[in-house]
Amino acid sequence: MRVVVAMSGGVDSSAVAALLKEQGHDVIGLAMKTHSSSPKANRACCTPDDMRDARKVADLLDIPFYVLNYEKVFEEEIIKPFAEAYLSGKTPNPCVDCNYKVKFRPLLERARLLGAEKLATGHYARIDQEGDLHRLRRGVDAQKDQSYFLYRLHQEQLQELWFPLGGMNKAEVREHARRLGLPLADKQESQEICFVGAEGYAATVEKISGRRGKAGRLVDPQGKTLGVHEGIHRYTIGQRRGLGIAASHPLYVTEINPESGDITVGPVDGLLTEFILVENVIWLGKRPEENEELLVQQRYRGKPQRVRVGHQGDGRVKLSFVEPEPAGAAGQAAVIYRDDAVVGGGVISPRSAHRALPLLQGVG
Repeated sequence: MRVVVAMSGGVDSSAVAALLKEQGHDVIGLAMKTHSSSPKANRACCTPDDMRDARKVADLLDIPFYVLNYEKVFEEEIIKPFAEAYLSGKTPNPCVDCNYKVKFRPLLERARLLGAEKLATGHYARIDQEGDLHRLRRGVDAQKDQSYFLYRLHQEQLQELWFPLGGMNKAEVREHARRLGLPLADKQESQEICFVGAEGYAATVEKISGRRGKAGRLVDPQGKTLGVHEGIHRYTIGQRRGLGIAASHPLYVTEINPESGDITVGPVDGLLTEFILVENVIWLGKRPEENEELLVQQRYRGKPQRVRVGHQGDGRVKLSFVEPEPAGAAGQAAVIYRDDAVVGGGVISPRSAHRALPLLQGVG
């Protein structure tokens, strides 16, 4: 069948194109240009160099290849909101937003216009079907699973998508790339947000927005001043390094107050909470039962945690931990699983940062 492959210039999407061509499919390569900078110090994806690599692979495979220019959309929908979120004390996940706001919709639209039956990508995730319901599941390679970034895909999109690498591990993919003669078989993986360069997050935010986050105090859980800082955009919940405070035990950022500019730091126990509030929640099928026990993942590399679901209305849920757990940063995605299948997800609310276990902070 005719398949459009989203090609980013990395080994994964290149291997997908080559494997599908080998299987006899009519393959068309499609790339999306989202920014002009090339911050190679962080091995970021989607740079101009990556576009050239994708074209080389398409030429090698003798398949049509087209590039869609979405720089302006990416700037307005992803880059600027990213900076504003950091300035307001949140820690956003632009890769999640990019997938559902920028990438999949136009890629699927163009695939349909090109007469393709499927849009294939190099994501490490799986899609299967149970009755009329398409389910998004984790990839079999736990170290590479990317279902966390894809939780906002809806049923109509899932039925048109194909993730050929979902049942493979990275070593197998590289071996296929070598066998098929791809020049990218040993290319390093992208590891950072594509528009964040070697200067780091804080400097990137300042460059994008032209300003800094609110300055203020570094305080202990009782409100005692321990130091000062130059802007809340330099900190995130759970941060340990770069605090500039001498202490007899490790200190972590446990709360960010965007109004006062205060950054609360304390022992690791101060991160524990009994629940988080999640907003802008979407479900991939039938919503879970009240008090149903499921799993939540609060960041890409985070360990899934057992929670019970409490529906709050207006697209909000309260996820109560079976055992106290560290709360993720406001603005991060909280993705909800039933075993290895994505049930839904949303964004961690700033109201989750109150910390529900004051006794563990020594103030109860």
